[in-house]
Amino acid sequence: MTTLKEKIIDKMKHPSLASFATITNDNKPWTRYVVVMADNNLDIWFATRRTTRKTVHIINNPEVHLTLGVDDLNTADTYLQIQGRAEILNDSASKKAVWYDLLDKVFKGPEDPEYCVCKVTPYRIEFNTMDPAVLPQIWEA
Repeated sequence: MTTLKEKIIDKMKHPSLASFATITNDNKPWTRYVVVMADNNLDIWFATRRTTRKTVHIINNPEVHLTLGVDDLNTADTYLQIQGRAEILNDSASKKAVWYDLLDKVFKGPEDPEYCVCKVTPYRIEFNTMDPAVLPQIWEA
């Protein structure tokens, strides 16, 4: 039988588009798309620029929210709502671990000084179905 954690990991083990929300300096929500992937500890990783608005938001307030898991509305069956704390990492090991070839279009390579990594450590994940009559399954750290 598949555990909730295994179902969540399966939903995030490949790069996927996610809605990523941060809090602005004037305490307003701000959302944008990012391409994320998770490891077996449920930590979520994505590439970003050192000078982006999201990086400033995270430095000032690490509380974030992601929604992901729907790639095609015709085949959508489940999705995730994730609350967590984000941090910006600039160490070589993290940058190389998150690097993939499509980032060549945005950065000069893993050593590009503008390239950094965002790591989100979830503390609550809701595994939802598209059926509104079914309550979400909750994972908490």
